[in-house]
Amino acid sequence: MEDPVRVALVLVPPLSALAVGSVAEPFALANRLAGRRLYEVGYYSWDGQPVALAPALAWPVHGALRDGVACDALLVVTEAVGGFADAVFFQAALVRHAQRAALVGGVHAGAWWLAASGLLDGYRATIHWPEAAAFAERFRKVIASQHVFEIDRDRFSCGGGLAAVDGMLALIGRRHGAELAERVAEALCVERIRPSGERQRVPLASRLGERQPKLTEAVMLMEANLEEPLTTDEIARLTGQSRRQLERLFKQYLDTAPSRYYLQLRLEKARGLLQRTNKSVAQIGLCCGFSSGPHFSTVYRAHFGIAPREERLHAEMNGIRPE
Repeated sequence: MEDPVRVALVLVPPLSALAVGSVAEPFALANRLAGRRLYEVGYYSWDGQPVALAPALAWPVHGALRDGVACDALLVVTEAVGGFADAVFFQAALVRHAQRAALVGGVHAGAWWLAASGLLDGYRATIHWPEAAAFAERFRKVIASQHVFEIDRDRFSCGGGLAAVDGMLALIGRRHGAELAERVAEALCVERIRPSGERQRVPLASRLGERQPKLTEAVMLMEANLEEPLTTDEIARLTGQSRRQLERLFKQYLDTAPSRYYLQLRLEKARGLLQRTNKSVAQIGLCCGFSSGPHFSTVYRAHFGIAPREERLHAEMNGIRPE
């Protein structure tokens, strides 16, 4: 029988029990559903001391990273970019472990530590969306993305929250098959397993700092009316402004026209349906506000550089099963 995969979770404050659980629970469920120990999860801190969690909790650990950890996969889990007195030694330890572990990764903001150690140079990597801009600016040798997770050769990275769950499900699927990953997702009440190429959803209010409620309202109207799109004039009227004011807001804060932004929302919705459902191309086009299948296919290819049917085939080749 195959030996269990040894997963070392290196916990770095600031951290919450939810962040740790989103990584550990999928592995525990995989063991339970398989009826045997597929994964052996261990918890480690830099110095071997329990890790302080918010609010006022302490997470016990199995050992100290500085003393060495025997593992197949090592994941740094932290919820913010920070530092501590032994940061230089911590990074050196990560480099040493990366030479032995089959996979090294970062969860939530953990990729920052890997990048600072030089372990992501020349790799695709992502990080929780609030840190994405600073991450891309700071680490120019990293191929930074805003995807929910990235698996590039022997490196792994993901955002926080549900993105961490998506990432763990992907790792389970890669090692033990899509069927087990889907069963784990069902046990976690995950509606769907997001593929790595899906972008992290950044709340518009967060991007704008809640400075433009009219713009946020306009986008919410678009998102609620994808099947029967509103005109730009209708959106302007419903948000209490002129068409010119609406267009100015979109240009200033989103660097695009309202109609172009609306089209992108509809096409992203269509892309998800192509990857995750058995609906025909014509049905998906109608669901996303396009008048006909051929028109939808033409616009889709112009935007993504690939035809809808090719998109579906590519998803199937990558193990994404339709619902």
